[in-house]
Amino acid sequence: MLRLRLNLVKLMLQLAVVLLPACAFAIAGYLRLSAVNVFHLPVLFNLRAYIVLLIYTTVAWAFVSNHFGLARPQRIFAAGGKTRKIAAACLITYVLTVVATFFYRETQFSRVFVVLSCLALFFLTIGYQVVFRLILEGLRRRGRHCLRLLIIGADQFAAETAARLLRGQITPCQIAGYVALPGQAMAVSSHPLYQLSDLPALAIGNGLDEAILAVPSPLFANIPSLLQQLNPLCIPIRAVLDWGEGVKISEQLFDLGGIQMLDLKPTAAESVSYFVMKRAFDLVFSTLVLLIAAPLMLLIAVAVKLTSRGPVLFAQERVGLKGQIFRMYKFRTMRMGADEESRTRWTVRNDPRCTRIGSLLRKTSLDELPQFFNVLKGDMSVVGPRPERPFYVHKFAAELDKYNTRHYVKAGITGWAQVNGLRGDTSIAKRIQYDLYYLRHWSIGFDLQIILLTVFRGIVNKNAY
Repeated sequence: MLRLRLNLVKLMLQLAVVLLPACAFAIAGYLRLSAVNVFHLPVLFNLRAYIVLLIYTTVAWAFVSNHFGLARPQRIFAAGGKTRKIAAACLITYVLTVVATFFYRETQFSRVFVVLSCLALFFLTIGYQVVFRLILEGLRRRGRHCLRLLIIGADQFAAETAARLLRGQITPCQIAGYVALPGQAMAVSSHPLYQLSDLPALAIGNGLDEAILAVPSPLFANIPSLLQQLNPLCIPIRAVLDWGEGVKISEQLFDLGGIQMLDLKPTAAESVSYFVMKRAFDLVFSTLVLLIAAPLMLLIAVAVKLTSRGPVLFAQERVGLKGQIFRMYKFRTMRMGADEESRTRWTVRNDPRCTRIGSLLRKTSLDELPQFFNVLKGDMSVVGPRPERPFYVHKFAAELDKYNTRHYVKAGITGWAQVNGLRGDTSIAKRIQYDLYYLRHWSIGFDLQIILLTVFRGIVNKNAY
């Protein structure tokens, strides 16, 4: 029943989300026609074209809203960030919609209608989340349709599990009792306490809906034998497992040809949204930047060549996704002979190895423009943790906990740490904190935010030298 109710809530949320663009179009159409009647404006309306536009917008919205998790029950109850995610989802959807209108030449779509429908979609999405939250909270407060749960376990972990289930926001629960396991230190007293030998008598006529197996990690090895002893029960059995701090299980269980596997350290790079949406964005964005910046890059190349001896570009080994080494391109900013030394040495302020044009390029971050070719090759992304040299990766991995976690995603030209001032000779530990935050909260909207912050904060930075 727990899983059924969760699936029903998910289904209702998904249906509501998919229907929102149609509601938004209806509201926008009503407002547009009202304005026509009030101000006696000419009516130019092709119903068939707007239906085609609605279908396209609905499909785009379905993918984008799913990426931002707008139909997930846990998103409804999130403490913060909901409005920002909704705004990003609406913006991306309507950017795709506006782009599509350029290729549909049969009619001229009303710009007022498009803007109104976008605003309507934004407020409707906020409204539906508020309504669903009020409905679910109302059911929980009234205690209606409660599930009666039998907790298998009676120690502190079982008591904490029961408390979390009672606070659950998606479906109301009641604790029917606890089943003590051999050798446990009892930590419950407010509900009936049973023994494993009592299970046959509990199986029938006690109104139980679910059995929750709450075992701490030291008892994981006992789960197979416990399941055998729980056979008398006629109800579904769920397990709440304590995997320790930092390991969260969501949709990380999967079947690989009959082999049940669990992601203990899942990565965003393995998600379809990261693989498809982020790669598509990287290709489009990098191509546009290279086309727009081509004249500037040609001038920089000429200036580098005329002011110092050596090649225009400098390729240096860096560590990227999954610890793979790749060659990262930059405009050469140092004199020949100094590049070998740079593998194991930081660049410092007023570094004597830098050329005059090189110092200017570093301060303005223009030396990093060739890295967009790395993005096109697939070695890097536009946004991600900055790639480090192998020498420093080995050094920092030995000194800092979770340092190599930053290699779970592609390295980036800019990143969350960089737009927060952590460039050059700054705290590596703080950079890791920002990189890990990016890994946990990655989304296309977050990438767009970092790119905008890079324009205002990251291109010229006091720590860039």
